[in-house]
Amino acid sequence: MAAPLLFLTFLAITCWVAWASEPSPLQDFCVADLNTPVKVNGLVCKDPKLVEAKDFFWSGLNVPAAINNPVGSQATPVSVAQIPGLNTLGISLVRIDFAPHGINPPHTHPRATEILTVVEGTLLVSFVTSIPENRLITKTLNKGDMFVFPVGLVHFQQNIGNGSAVALAALSSQNPGVILIANAIFGSNPDISTDILAKAFQTDPAIIANIQAKF
Repeated sequence: MAAPLLFLTFLAITCWVAWASEPSPLQDFCVADLNTPVKVNGLVCKDPKLVEAKDFFWSGLNVPAAINNPVGSQATPVSVAQIPGLNTLGISLVRIDFAPHGINPPHTHPRATEILTVVEGTLLVSFVTSIPENRLITKTLNKGDMFVFPVGLVHFQQNIGNGSAVALAALSSQNPGVILIANAIFGSNPDISTDILAKAFQTDPAIIANIQAKF
């Protein structure tokens, strides 16, 4: 009895790992129908007979984004929302523009690994490993350098040059998601209790309330 049970356990684990990533497409493409009210895990396919070249095209990644925020960076995503033809293909892109000394604040992508390339400028890039180490892995990147941020780990970038900086990042999901750590903790709707956050950050509730007011 032990051998069949072991085999079934192994099979279950193997299947779970296989299903943990985005499924492989079962046809040439599945262009997203962005207008349908039907909700599925992903997006409903458009009728292949109605697919056009524009469904696989988007223009504008050469245009610098306007940066009008306190952190000094702005992302321009190119996901399935911009290119419906990305649906089921498991990939997306983002351009990140940095003002001098700007940061792309600590965040995580719950559904994607990221590989970032510096196009212009110099960036300090970092990610933090999980408990128990909570180890900070950090590297200075110059133009043409690349760096990988493993799926789900908290990471950030900082422009440490004197001028503007630009990076392009590819992500292993058509919809990688993004959780900005500070926004999620201090800007949730409704607010997380100040008592809870004060205990978590080992500080005074009044300080937490003051930070929450900024978000």
